[in-house]
Amino acid sequence: MHRNRHNAPASQILLGVAVIVIGFLFLLDNLGWMDINASIHFWPVILIVAGALKISQSRAGSGSLVGVLLIAAGGLLLLKGLGLIYLSWRMLAPLLLIGAGMMVVFRSVRRSRAADGSPAYGLKDGNGEESLNIMAILGGYKRRISSQDFRGGEVTALMAGCELDLRDASIQGEAVLNVFSMFGGITIEVPTDWTVVLEGTPILGGFEERTNGGQGSNKRLIVRGYAIMGGLEIRN
Repeated sequence: MHRNRHNAPASQILLGVAVIVIGFLFLLDNLGWMDINASIHFWPVILIVAGALKISQSRAGSGSLVGVLLIAAGGLLLLKGLGLIYLSWRMLAPLLLIGAGMMVVFRSVRRSRAADGSPAYGLKDGNGEESLNIMAILGGYKRRISSQDFRGGEVTALMAGCELDLRDASIQGEAVLNVFSMFGGITIEVPTDWTVVLEGTPILGGFEERTNGGQGSNKRLIVRGYAIMGGLEIRN
C-alpha cells in the first residue's frame, strides 16, 4: 500500500508531462512553426504513455507486463509511422499473439505457485480473495468477492468489460484498489456501509461514483487509477 502512495505522484508527473508536450505541439502548429498533420504519426505515443502509467501504478508482475507490452506496441508503431522500420499486419498479428501468450503463461505460473502453497500475490485460502489481480483483455469478466478482509488489488481492462461485485465483502479499515481501463469499462459494486474515495484520472474517458451512505464509516475503499478512452463506474 505504501509503495502505491509513493508511485502516485510519479505517475501524475508523467501524465502532466505528456499533456504539456501535446499542448506544446499544438501551440507550435498554431504559430505556424510546425505542421501538426505531419505529426499524426506520433499517435502511438499514447500507447507508450499508457504503458508507462500502467507500470508506475502496478504492484503485480502481470500489470507491469501489460505496461511493457503497451510500450513495445507503441514503440513499434511509432517507428513504423516514421518510416524507420517496415511492419505489416502479417508481422504484427503474430507479435500480438506472442504477447497474449506471455500474459497467459505468466498468470498460470503464479496460480500454480499459489496452489502449491508458494507465496503469490492476490490469492487467499478460503472462500474469498483478500487481494485481487484481475485482467480482462478483449472480452468480458465478472467476479463476486466475499472476503471479509478485503485489501484491494489491481483491476485491468483492455478493450474489455469488467464487473466486480464486492457487496458480500468487508474491509478491516482501509483498502486500495488500483484500476486501469483502456478502450474498455470497469464497474464496481460496493456495500452501502463503505466510504468510497475516488482518486483516479480519466483521459478522454469518464469516472462516475454513484454510491450513497457510508459517511463516517471506518471501512474505506480508495480507488486509484486511469481510464484512457474508457470508463469506471462505482455504485451500490
